[in-house]
Amino acid sequence: MPRTRPNIIITGTPGVGKSSHCESLAEATGLTHLSVNQVVKEKACHEGYDDELQTWIVDEDKLLDEIEPQLELGGNIIDWHVCEVFPERLVDLVVVLRVDSQLLYDRLKARNYPEQKLQENLDSEIMQVILEEARESYSPEIVIELRSDNADEIDSNVERITQWVKAWESDHPAGV
Repeated sequence: MPRTRPNIIITGTPGVGKSSHCESLAEATGLTHLSVNQVVKEKACHEGYDDELQTWIVDEDKLLDEIEPQLELGGNIIDWHVCEVFPERLVDLVVVLRVDSQLLYDRLKARNYPEQKLQENLDSEIMQVILEEARESYSPEIVIELRSDNADEIDSNVERITQWVKAWESDHPAGV
């Protein structure tokens, strides 16, 4: 059965505004906000918890087994800091959110991230690790980089992606 609604990945370093974007985008488009962190916890798609980094150790195979049927139906906004694990055939747009390093530091500090985790995420943002992974994993024409430094940029990004969703649906009336 063809997908008549697109799947979008909203990705970026923790603290860039992925969840805020996804929630607003889901409201604007009617697409489903698929929080990978929530799925990992609720469906036990992990191998345990890393106390030092305060994060779940994700079992990517279990995760994909859990969400791939939903992705095959389409209409999802995938919210996670990793993107390359999702099959390219099921992804129509990859949005990599970026933020100023000082803003990111302040956001992560406010979340009480341990120093090691905070530094790893800052380094990842500065080195554009997630952007490069997205570009290596998906067709360049479906990967876009957007700024997420403030609420105005979030609103502008949501509007831009909403217009893209409308165009995708218009261009694919029979689905893909």
